Amino acid sequence: MKTMMTEKEINEVYEIVKDYHEKYLKKHGVKLPQLKNSKGEYVKDALVLVYLARFYPNTVVATKHDLTVFIRNFYPDTNDVQQARHLGAQKGWFISAGGRDNVHVRKLGEYRLITLERPYPHFKGHRIETTTGEWGDIKKQYGNRCATCGSEEGKRNLHYPNTVAKLQKSHIDPFKPLEEGNIFPQCQKCNRAYRDFWVFDERGRIRGIANPSIVKKCKNDVKRKIYKILYKEFEGANPNEW
Repeated sequence: MKTMMTEKEINEVYEIVKDYHEKYLKKHGVKLPQLKNSKGEYVKDALVLVYLARFYPNTVVATKHDLTVFIRNFYPDTNDVQQARHLGAQKGWFISAGGRDNVHVRKLGEYRLITLERPYPHFKGHRIETTTGEWGDIKKQYGNRCATCGSEEGKRNLHYPNTVAKLQKSHIDPFKPLEEGNIFPQCQKCNRAYRDFWVFDERGRIRGIANPSIVKKCKNDVKRKIYKILYKEFEGANPNEW
């Protein structure tokens, strides 16, 4: 795949992205990265966005390797490009990252810009405040979508096309009661898969472990790494003597 673009091509694609952003995405809180910084250097986020939008609306899959090689044309010391994933779920651009259950991109390490007319499915451009305990109101605050995978209630699950998504009440923090301020919607698939293993933030992103038994599901090399971290943190203390 071509991994070089002329300055003219970059500017032209960026203007297309800018126009769509102004018309469709700005109102959702999605921020458009500047093409160049104060020093006149290209901004990595903008370059990745431009590369993924090259043939819009007929976008194509790009691998992490493709993106890294492209960015190295401007930043030769770049080791690994992570911008595509961050631009998606975290910053609101509808960029799909490859995975086994992804309906848009199947392979890990591959990315595709799906559309410039809608933000990433469960992106919220501002902090979500669950100021009411009414279930219907809470679902509306999340756009009637699963906070974890973005599947819309009553429609096909994004990752399980044969399943119609149904939203269920889930704990943001399993250590706290399922009550006002600690409820967010998950589809039945996510609610079952994640159960009480994790602590989430209000956007549905994992920010901590709630149930330590999840470690048992890890591979042995991961368990050893976890053990090393904890051994060092607790200075090898016997847990039975705490």
